Amino acid sequence: MKKNEKALVVFSGGQDSTTCLYWALKKFGKGRVFALSFDYGQRHQRELACAKRIAGALKVPHRILKINTFPELGNNSLTGTLRVGNRRGRRGLPNTFVPGRNLIFLTFAAAYAYVRDIRHLVTGVCEADYSGYPDCRRATMKALEKAISLGMEYPVTLHTPLIHKTKAEGIRLLKKLGGLDALACSHTCYNNAYPPCGKCNACVLRARAFKQAGIIDPLLKSKRQEFVKVK
Repeated sequence: MKKNEKALVVFSGGQDSTTCLYWALKKFGKGRVFALSFDYGQRHQRELACAKRIAGALKVPHRILKINTFPELGNNSLTGTLRVGNRRGRRGLPNTFVPGRNLIFLTFAAAYAYVRDIRHLVTGVCEADYSGYPDCRRATMKALEKAISLGMEYPVTLHTPLIHKTKAEGIRLLKKLGGLDALACSHTCYNNAYPPCGKCNACVLRARAFKQAGIIDPLLKSKRQEFVKVK
């Protein structure tokens, strides 16, 4: 990696992308990291406000882009009318799977990075605890990295620091990076609930991860969702 390279973090405001934001700041340095969130008609809109707060606390330039086509595609519970649940659909995937979401996010992020001379994209996809989502696999990321670089004639590197880590290992990494308190302002619940519903896939995975890590979730320690100063 060349000196003074810049990085763009695909930032949802959840636990994994928050870890990636801290990871990028450690690797690339303050003033070299940018964050990009997507308003794609998701049920859990609360995550966008969380992303804005966390990025603002870290003084990381942050932008939210609208993508309004996902709700028109339908047939999933995050952007459609289906009830959030563990019901399995095509190929055994949960109904929270939004077809092509990560592929589209990263393609938009690459286009955004292109005009800003940013060659490093960071995403929090996790193969170990990914609920079966095929767009969270390492093979998918490598193929997409190649396609984007060829399609734009602009070499892009996709960084996936959590790809082979369990959710618990990701939490321990964030603690090591000094960003655990930021999770008090993060959002994971697919039902857009605060306090978290504790029943959807995202809540179950998060609760299990904190239990395995032996750490109390900072989000559950706060009586209301307010900003907890990030170290």
